[in-house]
Amino acid sequence: MKRYWMRRIPFIILFVVAGIALLSWVVMLLWNAILPALLGVSLISFWQAAGLLLLSKILFGGFRGGGCRGNRHMKKHWQDKWAGMSEEDKAKFRDRCSRFFPGKKEEEKSA
Repeated sequence: MKRYWMRRIPFIILFVVAGIALLSWVVMLLWNAILPALLGVSLISFWQAAGLLLLSKILFGGFRGGGCRGNRHMKKHWQDKWAGMSEEDKAKFRDRCSRFFPGKKEEEKSA
């Protein structure tokens, strides 16, 4: 299993770098197409667009962990919601979302 991921790492790095480059290029194109005519600012280069992208990430997004793993508020919200559900609602939810929890349905039936 470790060998599988070791072979994939260069492709993942290449994919991330290409994604950042593409996003920087899009920022540059949008800036140069809209803002000079609208606000009278000067054109920017690719590297300035990449820096602007990084600056906006720092100012507005930060570098903290994100998604479901890092969001304690969402976890608390769903725990409270689950605690307030009736057994019938919980069963409906399990049936609807069983594809996300393989094997759980069979375990609960046997218990």
